[in-house]
Amino acid sequence: MAMLDRLKSLFRRRAGFAALDAAQFPRFEAGAVWLVGAGPGAPGLLSLLGYHALQQADVVVHDALVSPRLLAMAGPRAEIVFAGKRGGRPSPQQADISLKLVDLARRGHRVLRLKGGDPFMFGRGGEEALALAEAGISFRIVPGISSGLGGLAYAGIPVTHRDANQTVIFLTGHDETGGLPQVVDWTAIAKAAPVIVMFMAVRHLPNIAGKLLAAGRDPADRLAVVSNGTLPDQSVVETTLGAAGSLADLETPAIVVVGPVSAYRPLLDWYAPDLRENGIG
Repeated sequence: MAMLDRLKSLFRRRAGFAALDAAQFPRFEAGAVWLVGAGPGAPGLLSLLGYHALQQADVVVHDALVSPRLLAMAGPRAEIVFAGKRGGRPSPQQADISLKLVDLARRGHRVLRLKGGDPFMFGRGGEEALALAEAGISFRIVPGISSGLGGLAYAGIPVTHRDANQTVIFLTGHDETGGLPQVVDWTAIAKAAPVIVMFMAVRHLPNIAGKLLAAGRDPADRLAVVSNGTLPDQSVVETTLGAAGSLADLETPAIVVVGPVSAYRPLLDWYAPDLRENGIG
């Protein structure tokens, strides 16, 4: 309690966010790289460590899904570098992005690699961290709220509920070539958990639904597609697994969830239009 009292006294000298100036954040050293999860989209969902890094960085290397509102919070002298990859469009190669991070760090910059969602949840942060480790570059991982959790929460869909599921599977809907993942055992996936959360699955959704149905999933299983989750233009399409093949013109980025948890949405759909006006989240 003595430690808590001292900290409270320290923070009371300033109010609101200014009180964070007294916090002892870790030092962002020159020549280091921080891999930071920006969260599912809404700027307000960035962590305190992520905001600290955004203020301290000399260079911000960001994904396509990082909000412009969030980038606007970077320090006034920070260089902003786009390194986004979007399916079906010309995009930087992952190896080139990793090399750029190494090069910027070796030039003595404090480098912030800002990634949508969480760096280690289908974000290829592990590949970038390995490249940094092999090059002898100091790095820090700052987790972020994955869109597979945060995006669904903003749609009123709990990814787990004790009355609905005790297990959940997260999977990606395409591999590094942009095609349907060939190493996924769809029969095992279909039977392993009542809830399946899919990232980057819209393009191959009819094919994926067909594989799950062929493996024994019920055509009446609920399916929801949450597009632009946590953002003011968030939209949700609800259907069934059996009808998923007929969906068209779905907006991306999107998260797809199969299973009973979307049944709670009518009561838990809290992100009303009047809450979206400020865009912070």
